[in-house]
Amino acid sequence: MVTRGFVGRRQPPEAGARIPPGQYLTEDFPILQIGPNPTVDLATWRFTLREGSRPIKTWSWEEFEALPRTTWQGDIHCVTKWSKFDTAWEGVSFDDLLADAGIAAPTAFLLAESFDDYTTNVPVADLVNGRAMVATRYAGQPIHPDHGGPARLLVPHLYFWKSAKWVKGLRFTQTDTAGFWELRGYHMYGDPWREQRYTGD
Repeated sequence: MVTRGFVGRRQPPEAGARIPPGQYLTEDFPILQIGPNPTVDLATWRFTLREGSRPIKTWSWEEFEALPRTTWQGDIHCVTKWSKFDTAWEGVSFDDLLADAGIAAPTAFLLAESFDDYTTNVPVADLVNGRAMVATRYAGQPIHPDHGGPARLLVPHLYFWKSAKWVKGLRFTQTDTAGFWELRGYHMYGDPWREQRYTGD
């Protein structure tokens, strides 16, 4: 599990304005998670939008892969203080999910829900207008299970714990409801540029 006390490393001069305060640049892609990878069978994989407990729309893997594709390249930042530049992702934007479901977002908040029972809260405003996707490919290849494959949420402008691995659905909530790490002291929003790592930051 992630703990406090990580020591920052000196960033290279060329990182400049691209790296948030308190972060160090890595060439690796560190693997951090709360337990073992869940077993996810694409034959039975389903992704569901819900409003509370009410299903709005569900996609099989084949249906999901047939949706319009979006690509994004840029920098990601983990709360454990590493940043990785120029990552490349492909998937289905949140906007295209709403469009295919034929809805506008019914509430201002949601919880991302994963196959390992992990959850994290994200404001809808941080997902719309091309700001987020459900990614299924990284660097041109299917996402490895260690990095959240077959599908993970990608919200790159927030700390990376908000980009839930092994995501199976998004549940709209009436209030900003804390997820797994938020219940354990992590910040409810998680802006790297304001170093919103923990409650009170």
